[in-house]
Amino acid sequence: MTATAPKFRVKLAETEAEVRAAQALRYEVFVEELGSDGAMVDHAARLERDRFDAFFDHLLLLDTTRADAVVGVYRLLRDDQAARAGQFYSEDEYELGVLRQSGRRLLELGRSCLAKPYRGGLGMYHLWQGLSDYVDAHGSDILFGVASFHGTDVQRLALPLSLLHHRHLAPPELRVRARPEYFQPMDLIAEEALDRRAAMVQVPPLIKAYLRLGGHVGEGAYVDHAFNTTDVCLIMDTARLSATQRAIYTKGAAR
Repeated sequence: MTATAPKFRVKLAETEAEVRAAQALRYEVFVEELGSDGAMVDHAARLERDRFDAFFDHLLLLDTTRADAVVGVYRLLRDDQAARAGQFYSEDEYELGVLRQSGRRLLELGRSCLAKPYRGGLGMYHLWQGLSDYVDAHGSDILFGVASFHGTDVQRLALPLSLLHHRHLAPPELRVRARPEYFQPMDLIAEEALDRRAAMVQVPPLIKAYLRLGGHVGEGAYVDHAFNTTDVCLIMDTARLSATQRAIYTKGAAR
């Protein structure tokens, strides 16, 4: 980290410069670290961006000891913003009919990341607190969004994908499905043959955090070759959070 302990502030991006700072951090994490790419990635300017950025709210984690450097981001899209965009981001990968037909307020989450020196500490706590405040302010009922495993070799991910399918599949009223043309089955190993402990080790920390809060996954995965990831759709019904889970959520879940 730095000689001085970081002091955090969370806010929504208000200027184009702040959005570009978020895109620059996303470039560091998703492109440089994880090998992702995409049609709108600007390698010359070192920005990871797409056409949805103009419609999302960008939640920023700032380190005030470094002149408010952007060290964490979360991308948030409400129903009304999705209507202006023409769709949710996830709809390129998943059929969201069951959520859209629920009559409840939806909030799509995505592009969550922290700068490398800030992982494993209080950074994610502050981002989750900011997210909690945003959810309360807008009365969001269902949180959802794609979360990723690094890499596109599904067989290497057979253990964790099978664990998610057998143990954490969303109830029917929340169970989105990967689009038929991209549907990648997740039940690659029979439940009775699963080594649950070994499987959970391979589950990324952010997905584990959602599962601890009572989150579920949709049916089927999406293999994103351009982004070099295998995606699952996470869904969390805020009304189903127990008092204990809600305390974790409002105090932050460690990544």
